[in-house]
Amino acid sequence: MSRAQVFKRVLLGRTMASSELEHTLLPKVLALPVFSSDPLSSNAYATQEIMLVLGLVGTAALSNVIPIALAVALLLATVVVSYRQTVRAYPSGGGAYIVAHENLGTYPGLLAAAALLIDYVLTVSVSITAGVDAIVSAAPTLASSKIAMAVGFVLFVTLMNLRGTKESGTLFAIPTYGFVLSIYALLATGFVRCLGGCPLAESAGTHFEPEQTLTLFLILKAFSAGTTALTGVEAISNGVPAFRYPQSRNAATTLSMMGVMSISMFLGISLLANRTQVVYTEDSARTVVAQIAHAVFGGGFMFYALQTMTAGILILAANTAYQDFPRLVSILAQDRFMPRQFMNRGDRLVFSNGVVILALLASLLIVVFDANLNSLIQLYLVGVFISFTLSQAGMVVHWKRGPEPGSRRRMLINGFGAAITGIVFCVVVTTKFLSGAWIVVSAIPLLILLMRSIRHHYGDVARQLAHPDRRPRDRRTGDHSMVILVQHADAATARAVGYVRAVRPRQATVVTFDKGNAAAMRRIASEMPLTVLNDGQHSASIKSYLAESRKKMPPEDFLSLVIPEMLEGRGLWEIVRRPGIHRLKASFLRERGVQIVDLPILRHDIDPGRDETEEPARNYVVVLVSGVHNATLQALEYAETLTPTDLRAVSFGLDPAATEKLGDDWLSSSISVPLELHESPYRDMGRSLASYVKQFRADGRNRVVTIVIPEFIVRKLRHQFLHGQTALLVKRHLLFEPGVVVASVPYHLDPEPRPIHQKTPPFIFKAD
Repeated sequence: MSRAQVFKRVLLGRTMASSELEHTLLPKVLALPVFSSDPLSSNAYATQEIMLVLGLVGTAALSNVIPIALAVALLLATVVVSYRQTVRAYPSGGGAYIVAHENLGTYPGLLAAAALLIDYVLTVSVSITAGVDAIVSAAPTLASSKIAMAVGFVLFVTLMNLRGTKESGTLFAIPTYGFVLSIYALLATGFVRCLGGCPLAESAGTHFEPEQTLTLFLILKAFSAGTTALTGVEAISNGVPAFRYPQSRNAATTLSMMGVMSISMFLGISLLANRTQVVYTEDSARTVVAQIAHAVFGGGFMFYALQTMTAGILILAANTAYQDFPRLVSILAQDRFMPRQFMNRGDRLVFSNGVVILALLASLLIVVFDANLNSLIQLYLVGVFISFTLSQAGMVVHWKRGPEPGSRRRMLINGFGAAITGIVFCVVVTTKFLSGAWIVVSAIPLLILLMRSIRHHYGDVARQLAHPDRRPRDRRTGDHSMVILVQHADAATARAVGYVRAVRPRQATVVTFDKGNAAAMRRIASEMPLTVLNDGQHSASIKSYLAESRKKMPPEDFLSLVIPEMLEGRGLWEIVRRPGIHRLKASFLRERGVQIVDLPILRHDIDPGRDETEEPARNYVVVLVSGVHNATLQALEYAETLTPTDLRAVSFGLDPAATEKLGDDWLSSSISVPLELHESPYRDMGRSLASYVKQFRADGRNRVVTIVIPEFIVRKLRHQFLHGQTALLVKRHLLFEPGVVVASVPYHLDPEPRPIHQKTPPFIFKAD
């Protein structure tokens, strides 16, 4: 194991097999802090946001905090009851996106998804910024380091989530339950002390001139600010599959527990803020909860304990988004609205690509907005209430479509929830639009267009890979010409000569840039014509030579460029120190009509007493298969021209259902080459394949294994990011395997696919 791998294992823990997924499921006691830390933590600033708006009218307007808080609590209860029904109806998770997509259509589903994705990014930035504010309230001297602290906490939460859902839940349970107990201790102590006269907050009696008059619009604006208490309520409905069995029942129970805790804490804090006469403005040094705690506890240990727990849960409340953002983008990736890489689980069975992207976006927001909570929170809530409204509206359609006992009552509950959250959405947009909500309102359609564009690209690729006009022709041994690129007349080149001889191509030639190689090559491969190319532009010279060779060949023949490599040692450094050869190989993949054969050899594997030009007696050819389509068929036909001793197709499945379907499609397509289906328990195809080839006991002289990799090439660079770099990872793992040759067979996709009027065959497409 390399040092990098050791360091990774120390940070993340051991790699977990896919079969261990069930062991990562959460009991209710851990699911509560994992999925409810956001709505629970929002109690630390929801009342504060109401007071901040009412303060514009003067201190007298703060008497409206209680009725506004009651209205928010009623809304929260409505949403919780509505989502309990969603959890039971959709145990597979997905939340608002799945409900809206299935019941309202594609675009309402994408609208819900876009709103949620933006909301999750804001959840991380707002929660962590609020946590940093709580720290600064206890230690004002740290105010100048807010941005650095916030980004540092983002990295910390990211690392904890990369270690696994259950591990992060265990860690985050302490501050979550600590915060809940601290708030209840604050409320109990405060209400007891109020029996004999409530203590006053440090800001009590503060008077300032009103900037505005009290209007209905201002009341609605204060109400919309208080609805921050609802953020994260939908998280449980998105993450039902993460619960232990029975998943729906456990998720519904956890949702109820969260609702009771959130409502009671929110109302209690609002009431104590009113009784202790807290006055809060943007210039206040302490938050509302901090002022209440300082008044009730009189400073001391309990005050600092509450501030510590508040800071902890606010920072770790971002964990709710870390659970749901990766899960949602993985579902979108399955539906081809997001890059397929988001479906991949990392070493610890989490959707690690989604976790990393979320961290980057949240950190960017924190830096752009200078870790200012009042600025960031103006962007909040728009996405929340879009998803609430679409989810409840979708559930109304769901109950209407499938009548069952109690469906009418459920439809009325969800209908009421949709109406209320829809009204609140209009209020939020109206009151916060100029303050920053316009940014989110503008970003949502752009994200929808992006997702639609991704889906359109994947659809074009699928159609081209199944198009009958582009189906490869049947070819056999001899329909092949090979060109050996000689940089040095060494043992690697000699072994390449032996390999080419064993293939028996129609024509074999040698090209070099160094005239000094000519004499040695005439001794090594006297029967192969030698061409010395211009030593100026290596890549351009070879491409020109290959283009001329292609013109002279039968159109049905393959043309392979064989690149021998002499490796000084194993490991990543060997790849890093020779970037030129890797760029050269990559550039040829974009040349139409050319296949790349990489033939590496380790220097310490050279036997001075053996003739390296000796033809291998056995050439085991293995074709990697990800789907039944034209690219796979072309790779199979290429493999047949390599004079294989044994030819087989191999697939390493990451998803059992997809693997079973691939096997069925392979049989139904009547392909003569046998297909082997293997598991990749650690979701690493490169390592699985490296382990697989060891059975052939290849040595590069008597036995050779040729791995044929079908690769489809897109013309636009931005589309390259939509496809997994599986081929690159496989090549990296096989580079140091003795006797293994890797052949890349590119399948070029048209930048503008031609119209398809006839029905395409039932090939299965898996973008790779």
